[in-house]
Amino acid sequence: MTFLDMLRDATARNDSLLCVGLDPEPTRFPESVRGEAHRIYDFCAAIVDATADLVCAFKPQIAYFAAHAAEDQLERLMQHMRANAPHVPVILDAKRGDIGSTAEQYAREAFERYGADAVTLSPFMGFDSIAPYLEYHGKGAFLLCRTSNPGGDDLQAQRLASVEGQPLLYEHVARLAQGPWNKNGQLGLVVGATYPAEIERVRALAPTLPLLIPGVGAQGGDAAATVRAGLREDGPIIVNSSRAVLYASGEADFAAAARSAAQATRAALNAARG
Repeated sequence: MTFLDMLRDATARNDSLLCVGLDPEPTRFPESVRGEAHRIYDFCAAIVDATADLVCAFKPQIAYFAAHAAEDQLERLMQHMRANAPHVPVILDAKRGDIGSTAEQYAREAFERYGADAVTLSPFMGFDSIAPYLEYHGKGAFLLCRTSNPGGDDLQAQRLASVEGQPLLYEHVARLAQGPWNKNGQLGLVVGATYPAEIERVRALAPTLPLLIPGVGAQGGDAAATVRAGLREDGPIIVNSSRAVLYASGEADFAAAARSAAQATRAALNAARG
């Protein structure tokens, strides 16, 4: 089953557009284990178990594990998700971008070491930095396109004078991903929820690609506007919420609180489907 097949199945089975991002920060853990980096796996596994029937994807952010020398805990977590939520695709949020030979190693890390179903990438170095990931049959890759951080305008909103039509950089990335770069049919784009008008623009340029949309919840993105701008019958969306779910409670009931937050977000997204 390809990544897109898994995504469609999970979206339908769980009636969900919600992706829960797994960005474990030990200083925000429940008081009884606060600051204990060796409990990252325990915290994340509890979140997974509490929300697995509410989501269309999980998205662990590799930096939150690597910063605490917790890659072994990430490996355990990936195994846990495959065993306990096998119908939910896992997107490894790594945002890699490097020359072909190095990209080959990063692809091995994502798909062979961790067993991810998809990975996030930076397209800044061009197609040869993306190609090694597309060699893995059925695996997905999401290219950064229009991000929600304040510095996104520095490059993404600049016009490319040498390209026909002088598109903005993010528009050019969207066209490439929809067209010549999508060699395995599993490419997607990352577009921040804080820019609904630009989600709509990306969707117009990439009508069938899955859009991974972070920024709903703690970052202030509007759930209804996001769905209206990005969701199409043949164009799926994956709306990510991390902190608003993970840290819904700082007490022993954190998993139950995470489930409640995920239920509320899923309901808000579904209400906007119309």
